[in-house]
Amino acid sequence: MGKILIIGAAGQLGQCIKTVAQRRSITDIVFPSEQDGNILNIALLNELFVEEQPEYVINCAAYTAVDKAEDDVELAKAINETGAENLAEVCKNNNATLIHISTDFVFEGNTVKLLKEDDEAKPINVYGQTKLDGELAIAKLLAAHVIIRTSWLYSEYANNFVKTMLKLGADRDELNIIADQVGTPTYAIDLANAIFDIIGSNNITYGTFHYSNEGVTSWFDFAKTIFEISETTVKVNPIPGSAYPTRAIRPSFSVMDKSKIKTTFNIEIPYWRDSLVECISRIKGLEG
Repeated sequence: MGKILIIGAAGQLGQCIKTVAQRRSITDIVFPSEQDGNILNIALLNELFVEEQPEYVINCAAYTAVDKAEDDVELAKAINETGAENLAEVCKNNNATLIHISTDFVFEGNTVKLLKEDDEAKPINVYGQTKLDGELAIAKLLAAHVIIRTSWLYSEYANNFVKTMLKLGADRDELNIIADQVGTPTYAIDLANAIFDIIGSNNITYGTFHYSNEGVTSWFDFAKTIFEISETTVKVNPIPGSAYPTRAIRPSFSVMDKSKIKTTFNIEIPYWRDSLVECISRIKGLEG
C-alpha cells in the first residue's frame, strides 16, 4: 500500500478515515489542511502532490448542503465539479489513483428497484447534478479512478442525522419525521474501512461502485431506531415529505445495489442497524 493523501480531511468522512487508519496502523497517510488541499487551487494542489508524491488520493471534499445548493449553484458546482476535475488532472499528471466519493442523489429515485451503477443517472436537485458532473469530469480525464456512491452518511463526527436526532430527542417529547423517503444509512467508519480494503486489494479495478450499509429503511424508521438504541423516549410521528417541503427535491427511493463492490473487492458490508448500535455507543463514549 503506497502513500495515501486525504483531501477534505476535516470533514466527517475525513475524520473517520483518520480513525480507521489509526486502528489499522496505516501510517503512510497524509491529512493536509483545507488550505493546502484546496481543490479549487490547482497550483497549490500541484505543490502538494510534488511534495507528498501520493500513490492514492481519497477525495472527501464536497459541497453537501443539499437545500442551500439550490441557491448557491456556483459554489456547489465549483467544489463538486471543478474541484473534482482539478484533482483528476493533478492525479493524472502525478500517476496517482483517485478514489472519489459521490452520492445516491445522482439518481431520480422514483421507482422501487435496487439502483445499479450503470442505471441512468438523472438528478433532481442541484447537489445531485453537480456531483454527477464531477463524476463525469473524473471519468473523462483519468482512467485510474474509483468513484464510490454512498448514501445517508453519519458518524460520531461532524453534523449528521443521527447526532441531530439525539440532540432533538434530549429536548423534545415528540417529533415529526418523513416516512416516504426510503434509502440506506451508511456509517462513515464502515465506508472508510471499505476504502482501505479497496486500496489494499492487489489489483484495483477502476470504475464506479455503490457502497452503503445493508438493508432498507425510511427516515422515520431510522429515527425510531436511533431513539430505541439510545433509550431515548420520544414520540415519533410519520409524515409525508409533502408535509415538510424543502428547497431541494429528494429521491423517494434510492436504495443502491452493492453486488459489484462486494464481488470485485471481496468486501463484507454490515447491516445498517448493527452499525448504528456501534456508532451510538461511540457517541455516548465520547460524551461520557
